[in-house]
Amino acid sequence: MTHPINFNDENSNTSPNPSFDTVLQARLSRRGLLRGSVGTVGTSMLSGLALAGCGGGDDTPAVTPVPVPTETLLGFAAVAKTMADTVTVPAGYTASVIYALGDPLKAGTPAYKNDGTDTDFENRAGDHHDGMEWFGLDADGKPSTSTTTRGLLAMNHEATTDEKLSSFFVHANGGTSTLPRPAAEVDKEVALHGISVVEVKSTSGKWASVPGSSFNFRLTALSTNIQLNGPARGNALMVTKYSTDGTKARGTLNNCGTGKTPWGTFLTGEENWAGYFTRSAADDTTRNDKSVVALKRYGRNAAAASRHGWESAGTADQYARWEISQGVGAASADYRNELNTFGYIVELDAYDKTKTARKRTALGRFAHESAAFGKPVVGQPLAVYMGDDSRGEYIYKFVSAASWAAADASPTDRVTTGDKYLDSGKLYVAKFNSDGMGQWVELSIANSAIAGYAGYTFADQADVLVNARLAADAVGATKMDRPEWCSTNVVNGEIYFTLTNNSNRAVDSASMPPDSANPRVYTDIKGSSSTQKGNPNGHILRVKEASAGSTATTFSWDVYVFGAESSAAPGTVNLSSLTGEQDFSSPDGLVFSPSTGIMWIQTDDGAYTDVTNCMMLAALPGQVGDGGKKALSYTKTDGSALNVDTYVGKAPGADKLKRFLVGAKDCEITGLCETPDGKAMFINIQHPGEGTKMADIADPAKYTSQWPSNAGYGAGKRPRSATIVITKNDGGRIGS
Repeated sequence: MTHPINFNDENSNTSPNPSFDTVLQARLSRRGLLRGSVGTVGTSMLSGLALAGCGGGDDTPAVTPVPVPTETLLGFAAVAKTMADTVTVPAGYTASVIYALGDPLKAGTPAYKNDGTDTDFENRAGDHHDGMEWFGLDADGKPSTSTTTRGLLAMNHEATTDEKLSSFFVHANGGTSTLPRPAAEVDKEVALHGISVVEVKSTSGKWASVPGSSFNFRLTALSTNIQLNGPARGNALMVTKYSTDGTKARGTLNNCGTGKTPWGTFLTGEENWAGYFTRSAADDTTRNDKSVVALKRYGRNAAAASRHGWESAGTADQYARWEISQGVGAASADYRNELNTFGYIVELDAYDKTKTARKRTALGRFAHESAAFGKPVVGQPLAVYMGDDSRGEYIYKFVSAASWAAADASPTDRVTTGDKYLDSGKLYVAKFNSDGMGQWVELSIANSAIAGYAGYTFADQADVLVNARLAADAVGATKMDRPEWCSTNVVNGEIYFTLTNNSNRAVDSASMPPDSANPRVYTDIKGSSSTQKGNPNGHILRVKEASAGSTATTFSWDVYVFGAESSAAPGTVNLSSLTGEQDFSSPDGLVFSPSTGIMWIQTDDGAYTDVTNCMMLAALPGQVGDGGKKALSYTKTDGSALNVDTYVGKAPGADKLKRFLVGAKDCEITGLCETPDGKAMFINIQHPGEGTKMADIADPAKYTSQWPSNAGYGAGKRPRSATIVITKNDGGRIGS
């Protein structure tokens, strides 16, 4: 993103953790995945995953889908790379815009003018549509797991397109780019963040949002009281002027990836929230305690500028909360702990806006992306997989204390059911070994490495969870190349993680040299001369749990695919032998279709945008171990060799990985969900035109994108993040 501060590249992990074990052991044996028709396999697997299908309501039990006739998946013609300001899908498919920034959610809210004069964003679609989930509604408006023509989309609104503090596209003249910021501008920008739930409906085959639906609602970064749950609830670290007993937080912020629970609720991850806050240059001295260590570990150094300068809009409490310096007296008198109330997985009931949302502190605090459940097994604990999206951060797993009960697939109170499974359990962090194996290390105050950590003194288990990054440092977790989304393969239960890129990975780096799970260091040339170093194109890693399943503390792993330009060196960069019909860079969003078993890969890229806009690919992956070991060798500055062994899955052929969509100019492709029959897919096009300069706000000809207005949707020419629906012209399933 084009920001004065690139919060996606937050780099606060200065721990000395080695990236990998140095002793190479024997590689685990490899087995091929025996499959029949892919279409048949993808569908039949659903019978075993029926309890994981979300949206089960009070009166509608989980439904096992009816098998569909055998079909050829990935039978579409690959979409070519393009830099056109449009959304391109394969021949035989149609993409339509249904819900964009500013669209009204309530009857009586005026239509969006898209000229910077609009207000009332608490009742409109927010900005930067991101992760998204489907919740079906039957004809009577009750939750349904089988309906295909009516439902709710619960989606994140991550951020805004901004430059020089201001979210300039939503202000008439581009807004104020200096401090102090006007309160009216700040109020608008705060309301653009958070979550929206919107009803969508298909009438005579045409999808649209339902602006006046009683189901529609927003959660924003200000207007919503959210309950703090789990071990940190009521802890001294959570006490603020807003919540003097440390039991609630005000709003949710910078929401990115999502998840769906087996009991039918929506999960959203708070990602790059730290950059919205600031503290004074003298705050380190004023505090003079371990909180300074924690603040720096989460990217908030003293005197660091905030992203938007919201703290400067006035003395009212709604602005004061963004200034987190320690004042005089108790924590209940100021906002010194406000940062501690952000950075969680948040759960809400998309069907019931009267239910108070929960921040699940048991799942740890970091730059959360998505939350992916492993396959629910009756009588066994649930596992939730997560990534921390910053350079050199970690991969985590939460295992519930409670074992899964089949009756909880359709509970009468969905959020309370979440209390049962997400408020008590064990949080683990991953260590990847150089032999293709790995361990889940529990982050517990009982762990001597944590209890005796010299870098930070943990007071209790709540402190461990609130400062999960520091606890992971203490146990020597593996530093990864920006863990983004994760998703569970519906065919075999393996977990896939996108590692989007890492400019800090370097051969001579003391803290982040190449290692087995993050093995590439190279120079990528963008355009004619711009160089990008480290791992600019990213990769997708996958994990297979040991026989204990969700409670396993060991796993095997390999790299499913490496992002690369097709013309890149095959022995060092293009390790997956990608061709021009499937090459990509910076994988980000990742979703397995519960209908077809297709894995959808979405990109948020800056390295390959001289050739193509961001894209979405369809994949039919195999299993961990279906490829082999590859040896890479680097020469350090002192002339010595650095040898790295990695494990790479079978190269995906043209029938196993194919480009399906290319987005508008300067956008990110993100968020994906579909109707239960797989015949309508919803995708988000985020921040088109973000390369536009604030100085050019008055001249649409200088916008780098005019989408979706150039696609016939909405007023004005300012670009807007938006949700599209994709259907197949012959009525078939998406991806066939």
